[in-house]
Amino acid sequence: MKSIIFVCLGNICRSPLAKGVAENYIKNNNLNLLVDSAGTSKEHQGEIPCENSIKVARDNNIDISKYRAKQFLKSDIDKFDLVVALDSNNYYNLKNMGCKNLVKLGDFGFGGKDVPDPYYFNGFDGFIEVFNMVEKSVKNLLLSLENK
Repeated sequence: MKSIIFVCLGNICRSPLAKGVAENYIKNNNLNLLVDSAGTSKEHQGEIPCENSIKVARDNNIDISKYRAKQFLKSDIDKFDLVVALDSNNYYNLKNMGCKNLVKLGDFGFGGKDVPDPYYFNGFDGFIEVFNMVEKSVKNLLLSLENK
C-alpha cells in the first residue's frame, strides 16, 4: 500500500486539513492509500488541530477533531512513499533532513505556491481560502497518483 504524509510546521492547521481531505477522497473513491500528517516542529505535539481548522473541516463534512499533532522524524522518511510539504520553509527543512521523496502541495494546481499559514492570513476567511487550496491540491495529487 502506498503511503503519503503531509507536513507543515506545527501539525495543527494545514497538514491535518490535508490529511482529512485526503482520507475523505480515498474513502469516497475506494483507493488503497495510507495518509498521515506531521509537523517539522515539536511545539504542538499531542494537541488537537486548532479550532478554526476543525470548524472549516466540519463545514466541509470532514472530521479532524480526533487528530493529534506529532513531529516529523527522520525515521518517517523511510516509512512513507511520498512526503508532501505545505510550504517552502518546511520543504527545505525536510530536504535538509534527507528527504528525497519530497514534493510541495502547491505543485498540484497552484504552480508551486506555498499553502499559507492561516493564522497570519485573513482571519477565519483565511482558513476557508487555505482549505479550498488544500482541497484542490490534495485531489490533484491523488489523481496524479491514481494515473501512475
